[in-house]
Formats: sequence, C-alpha cells, structure tokens
Amino acid sequence: SGMVAMILLRTLYRDITKYNEIATSEEAAEETGWKLVHGDVFRKPSFSKLLAVSVGSGVQILGMSVVTLVFALLGFLSPAHRGALLQSVMLLFTFMGIFAGYFMSRLYKVFGGDDWKTATLLLAFFYPGIMFVVFFFLNLLIWGQKSSGAVPFTTMFALLVLWFGISVPLVFLGSYFGFRRDAISLPTRTNQIPRQIPAQPWFVSPTFTCLVGGILPFGAVFTELFFIMSSIWQHQFY
Repeated sequence: SGMVAMILLRTLYRDITKYNEIATSEEAAEETGWKLVHGDVFRKPSFSKLLAVSVGSGVQILGMSVVTLVFALLGFLSPAHRGALLQSVMLLFTFMGIFAGYFMSRLYKVFGGDDWKTATLLLAFFYPGIMFVVFFFLNLLIWGQKSSGAVPFTTMFALLVLWFGISVPLVFLGSYFGFRRDAISLPTRTNQIPRQIPAQPWFVSPTFTCLVGGILPFGAVFTELFFIMSSIWQHQFY
C-alpha cells in the first residue's frame, strides 16, 4: 500500500505541475476524464460557509472520537466506572472546539470568505444547538412520564455551562488563530469560466442517490435486527 501511495502521489504531483504550465486552452482540451475538471476542483461552492462549518464540526467530532479511543485503549476509561465514557466524550467535545474553529476558518479563508464572525457563530451554535434541542425535547418527554432515566436539571445546566462557558470561547479562539494565518495555497489554478456540467441521467440525480444510499444500509441493519430481536423476545439462540 505504501508503494501504491507513493506512485499515486508522484503521478498527481507531475499532473499538477503540468497543469500549472498549460498556457493555451487547446493543450488543455487534449485531456480526458477526471483531468478535465482540475481547473474547477477548488472553485468556491454555493454554500461555502455551511460547508466550512460542517467540516469544522466534523473535525471536532473526529478529534473527540480519536482521543476517546486512545484513552479507552490505554485503560483510562474502564467500564467499571459508570458514566466515565460519557463524561470524557462531553469534555473532549468541548475542548476540541479550538481545533474546530481553526480548521473551519482555514477552509473558509480558502473560499475567500471574510465574514468570520458569522461563520464562527454558526460553528459554535448550529450543530450543537440542533443536538441540544433534540436532546432537551426527548428529555422533556421522559420527564413527563416521571421516569428515573430523565436527566436532572442540574446536569442540563452543567451542559449549558460547558457549551457557553468553554466550547464557544474556544471556538472563537481557534477561529481567530486560523484567520490570522495566511490562506492555503492551492496546487492548481481555478478557471475563470466554470465548466458546464452536461445533462445527467435520472439515476444520478441527488434524490435517487440519497434514497438508494439510505435504503441499502437500512435493509442490511433491518434484517440483522429482525433476527436479533426475534431471538431475544422468542427465547431463541442467534
């Protein structure tokens, strides 16, 4: 795999060098396949701010997951301590806000964005806000049923303190450092005129691909859960 990766990197570097040296459109027209879009790869997308916010949130979740797995492998998170895993996940997600703000600002600067305050506010409140609203609504339903599994009010207040008192300032701090850095230099030049996308067949439409991409995993999971639940409730062995 290392040899294949080295060969691919050398080929990609050679292609990028050749693309940067192309002077006329006739020379560029000789390329075929994916090489035709090298001048449009780094074009600013339609919702660049939302994309940067999504990438920043993804970095935050990825960093939290990696550090949690490392701590669990080293034995710091023992299953004997109830709630230790959930507490570590919440704390790590909070402290990873500085990396989320940094990577979001770096990507947003590549797209030429300058409204860094709005982008940082979206990163700090958009996805965490959606998750908190859903969690609070479900917890209200559990409260209404007078269940002992409901999260107490003090815990909810502690989550808000972690969110507004630590996560949001760290997101702004990371975003500040990211916007102070120079913009990332792109390996290829972007064409001034966007390449026209030809008409696509019906099965390449976003609606159909989203449905197919969701039905296949759902079918596999549903089949497994059906047999597992049947074995559990019907006292059979799976």
